[in-house]
Amino acid sequence: MTNTPKLFSLVIGGFITLATPVLLVLISVRIVMSPLFLQVEYTRPGFPIDRYGFTTEERLYYGTYAVTYLLNDADISFLGDLTFPNGQALFNERELHHMHDVKILTQAAFQVLFLGVLIMIALSIGLWRWARPILWRNLFHGGVLTITLIITIVVSALVAWDFFFVTFHQLFFADGTWSFPYSDTLIRLFPEQLWFDAAITIGIFTTTGAVILILISWRQGAYRFQNRQR
Repeated sequence: MTNTPKLFSLVIGGFITLATPVLLVLISVRIVMSPLFLQVEYTRPGFPIDRYGFTTEERLYYGTYAVTYLLNDADISFLGDLTFPNGQALFNERELHHMHDVKILTQAAFQVLFLGVLIMIALSIGLWRWARPILWRNLFHGGVLTITLIITIVVSALVAWDFFFVTFHQLFFADGTWSFPYSDTLIRLFPEQLWFDAAITIGIFTTTGAVILILISWRQGAYRFQNRQR
């Protein structure tokens, strides 16, 4: 620690604490954005059927297309070229515009995740070499902060889901661009129940990651303290 300026170590430690919940949430979001999650959702007991006629297999097929579009480098024609068997476009112009907006947000978020992980690794290596107690302490604090935020968010979602859902979309999308009739393809593929389940699943994954981080950092910090006392 003598070779590391105290202020510099505190700044690095503070970044680790604050970045931990952001990175854990984004990692959880990336896990949920997968065909496997759609498979589990569409086939689980109690998941609402599509009253306009999509079968489970059709939902999985078209839903996977939509998720893949958000993660790849294709333009909107990736979805715009999809049609129903009768030749009608699968998505209308408003749906395509919304998916384009979602893709911009999604890819920006995952760029933050990629850069954040690189920075976190670099800073952690630096603290591992020169100030391990600060590393473990701030990873512990980051885990506690994450659980505190997740509990707050999950409770808000459970108590007032409609308010939570609307507020989230108002934060990231322009008014009038994210609400659709129940007959539109996006709602048929991704009903509100799916978003509720996704939010809870992200909360569970994030909390699990935070608990693991807390246990590891607490164990390592306690172990080093005990060795110092001997």
